[in-house]
Amino acid sequence: MKEKLTHLTAPFRNKYVLSFSLFVLWMVFFDNHNLLDRIASYRDIRKLNRQKEYYLQKIREDRARLNELKTSVHTLEKFAREQYLMKKENEDIYLVDEE
Repeated sequence: MKEKLTHLTAPFRNKYVLSFSLFVLWMVFFDNHNLLDRIASYRDIRKLNRQKEYYLQKIREDRARLNELKTSVHTLEKFAREQYLMKKENEDIYLVDEE
């Protein structure tokens, strides 16, 4: 048992290996900008970039839809009828609920 323990601790008897090991341990776990926090931050950044792309795509779609509504009276009337249940005079609207 003592031989195995000596075999495992032998590299740490060198002061340079010990210093380097402590430095790596410090940088990975105890530093203000440690590796674990950097990995978590990287994941958050990737998630936020995906959300950013999603919302930019939605903005492009909404701008195209708005432009279409501004330029076409027929499209504007269709939108008003579908979204706000608007109707012309002397016209009845029947709502069909599909289940």
